[in-house]
Amino acid sequence: MSVILSILSNLLHYTVEVLPSLTAGFLISGIVHEFIPTGLIEKHMGGKGIKPLLYATIAGTILPICCVGSLPVALSLHKKGARTGSVVAFLVATPATSISALLVSYSLLGLKFTLFLFSTVIVIGIIMGFLADVFKFKPKSETAPKSCCSGSRPNIDPVCGMVVATDTDLKLDYNGQTIYFCSPHCVEAFKKSPEQYFANCQSETCHQNGTCCAEESHHVSKFSEKIISALKFAFIEMPRDIGLEIIVGMLLAAVVASINPIGVIIQRYLSGFWAFPFSLLSGLLMYVCSTATVPLVAAFLSHGLNPGAGMVFLIVGPVTSWGTILVVRKHFGGKMLAFYLVSLSVLTLLAGILFII
Repeated sequence: MSVILSILSNLLHYTVEVLPSLTAGFLISGIVHEFIPTGLIEKHMGGKGIKPLLYATIAGTILPICCVGSLPVALSLHKKGARTGSVVAFLVATPATSISALLVSYSLLGLKFTLFLFSTVIVIGIIMGFLADVFKFKPKSETAPKSCCSGSRPNIDPVCGMVVATDTDLKLDYNGQTIYFCSPHCVEAFKKSPEQYFANCQSETCHQNGTCCAEESHHVSKFSEKIISALKFAFIEMPRDIGLEIIVGMLLAAVVASINPIGVIIQRYLSGFWAFPFSLLSGLLMYVCSTATVPLVAAFLSHGLNPGAGMVFLIVGPVTSWGTILVVRKHFGGKMLAFYLVSLSVLTLLAGILFII
């Protein structure tokens, strides 16, 4: 009974800790999806080279959201045209740093610790993003059936012309074809004039230019409609898409925290070299947000934990969670998940060793 109560207590703790960031993450994802032009994302985060990875990493260090909260934003950016490498860089940088975490780190661990942590997260994000682009990992949805435009064209929203993944629930069956949409307001626009938009979809313009609607057919929404659409995407579509994985992830984290208390094991059994693999494994299995990780590591260091191992936990703890693992596997597949965990582990261990040299 005490274990169950401990699990419930930890689950409540995680829920209270994560809910504000998760809400902010969903809201930001809705704003990105509805208000940020696809071309802008493709221009700055969809190209090749280091620059898109740097943009994604810097954006991740600025946004005040946690590992779980970064998931809907990352998926939204990817659906808007960001390359896989940029998404990986964003997923690494966003949860590992925040203004509050850096301030707490400076006050408890000192300037050296803080500067090394901040710069290391940026470097790791860029390296992992670069490798993800080199290996050309793609989401599962990119191998899904083709679109209303037939042939080898991708699925395209016939109202606004945006490329859409097939794993969305925003779709309609019309004239024997499944048509996919990028947002609820495009669905409503199609319902009002299905013949017009379906005709655009079947036109020569579509087959020649890869777009289902010409410029004059683009749907222009009122600002209030865009707000409603953004909120629907943020708090209906995104929770429906990854909500189960996040809930399961927090439950698993609560179980791990309840059955295997990290602090007791470090104080009693671990010292020296073995602190590195233990900190890595603990960070992978147990999610702790970036701000909460700092006092925890400070306490571990006061009991003799290797500073390099403390750096490992400071990075891996916030960056990984069971929610991240489940969502990455669902949308990108097992190979991408293996790459994400292995490369993060290797680079973080190297960073921890470099910190004490």
